[in-house]
Amino acid sequence: MNERKKDGAAHAQVFQEILDKNLPQNGKASQQHQVPQSPNEDRVFSGIQPTGVPHIGNYLGAIQNWVKLQDQYKDIIYCVVDLHSITVPQDPKVPQHAELGWILMCLCTMSRLKLLPQWKEKSKTSQHVGVGLFNYPVLQAADILLYKSAVVPVGDDQVKHLELARDLARLFNNKYGEIFPEPQHMLGSSHRIKSLRDPAVKMSKSDLSKLGHVDITDTPENIREKFKKSKSDFTSNITYDPVERPAISNLVDIYAGITGLSTEQVCEDCKNHDTLNFKLALADIVIETFKPVREEVNRLLEDKGHIDKVLYKGYEKASEIAEQTLQETKKAIGVS
Repeated sequence: MNERKKDGAAHAQVFQEILDKNLPQNGKASQQHQVPQSPNEDRVFSGIQPTGVPHIGNYLGAIQNWVKLQDQYKDIIYCVVDLHSITVPQDPKVPQHAELGWILMCLCTMSRLKLLPQWKEKSKTSQHVGVGLFNYPVLQAADILLYKSAVVPVGDDQVKHLELARDLARLFNNKYGEIFPEPQHMLGSSHRIKSLRDPAVKMSKSDLSKLGHVDITDTPENIREKFKKSKSDFTSNITYDPVERPAISNLVDIYAGITGLSTEQVCEDCKNHDTLNFKLALADIVIETFKPVREEVNRLLEDKGHIDKVLYKGYEKASEIAEQTLQETKKAIGVS
């Protein structure tokens, strides 16, 4: 694994360490899937790629929900999905993911995978899209089903992939017997966050413009610069209209997601702000929200030995569950 991916994995892992005491919990639960009010016996699973520091879109789309779920479910697994980001062969920490991925791949059809939006989008712009991108939703399904996960917090761009995982669980169970629960997605309360430089596309770690995304470990100076230079329009008042004013509406979505207010309330509270003042107010809120997170991440990154211990402890727990599920799966299909 190269150094960039090592650093990314370390960044991803330390968020597991700081969820309980630092991430704010003032966002609203999704209306599509309300979380239960008492501890639930179902298992929750979610993963994050080790390809960089999570940004504010990741936080509002998934990580914010991770905090709430810790008080509402007894059994939770958060992981670093290293196989999803590789471009050269590597040694996965829990190899059962790849084994179950192959079994599920033999159940899945090419026509089903071609319907998924990310493949359709990528294949339109390039003739040389790798097979890994085509197949990775099946590996994602294996990640989820390997731990018999019942609830998976995701951003809305991953809902179709969760539907695939549910379909594959149903296909397998109908053919070989009941092994996997059919996982349900849990959406965050926020709209999908778009790039600060181009509101036509979602915020992404791979954005070529560093001004397009706000990482949750960015310095206050960087956060202010990014919001000040974020795209806006020629209307100075603050209104919410994603069709006619997508750039400002994206900023309102971020403000609403961080504070837990509705977009209507944000516009009402900021009706006396012009665009620049609104951007600066939003920057201050984001800085204050992520200050303890940034400090704790930086502290933990200085203690690589501790991170390795946490990773190993998680590996032991995950391996035990994964191996049991894989053996049940192999027995069901007759190859154990």
